[in-house]
Amino acid sequence: MAGAELKVKLIAMTPNALEVVYSACRQCYSAAFAGDEFHPVSGAAPKPGSPDEDLKKKEALIRKVVASGHESPLEHVSMTFAIRGISRSCSLQVVRHRLASYSQQSQRYVSMQDFSYVIPPTIEADEELKGMFEATMEDTREKYLRIVRALNRKGIKGELANQDARFILPEAAETKIVVTMNCRELLHFFSVRCCNRAQWEIRRLANEMLRICREEVPSIFGREAGAKCERLGYCPEGARYTCGKYPLKGEAGR
Repeated sequence: MAGAELKVKLIAMTPNALEVVYSACRQCYSAAFAGDEFHPVSGAAPKPGSPDEDLKKKEALIRKVVASGHESPLEHVSMTFAIRGISRSCSLQVVRHRLASYSQQSQRYVSMQDFSYVIPPTIEADEELKGMFEATMEDTREKYLRIVRALNRKGIKGELANQDARFILPEAAETKIVVTMNCRELLHFFSVRCCNRAQWEIRRLANEMLRICREEVPSIFGREAGAKCERLGYCPEGARYTCGKYPLKGEAGR
């Protein structure tokens, strides 16, 4: 099966996320006890006279603290994403990020006889290359099945057969993974993976995760969230690697 389609779903996040971050921010600069100041808000637009009328004030403080680089309060809120439609190659880049938890689909316990795969856009745009790519995937699938069946005939079955047959599987094979990161790590993840220099597949994943984060907690993941240049106002990659969206370091404001 070809055509693995990216799908990202937020399946959990810290309850009362905005209030948790706000209370942590306040605790850093107040003699008061954060537990006494913790008052969950609905997250809806504030109405005069309502219990949530200070929502905008709280969001403003969070934005100010985030912009200042004081990001430790963001570690108290985490978000969990279910992800499918990425290649095994992409997942190897994702799991390099620390302060995160991962649960990935096993190629040992899950048979890969019907694996889907991801085709790079440069290859998909060329009919000859696409045909070669797809033929290679189908040939690999056939040989995977032949190896599994041969091992089965030897009495090696189930995960014992899968764990050895998987050695020929391509990095293009689709994988599914659950990822949990706190908001501070998410900002770092976006800063490097939303950059135009990032590999196209993980950049696509990061942009979709950022879109969801902005919907859920806009005061944390505002306009400056994303590639590091969005926050810095200049490109730190140097003349050789810049995409040209922002001026180089030292040239901003000229």
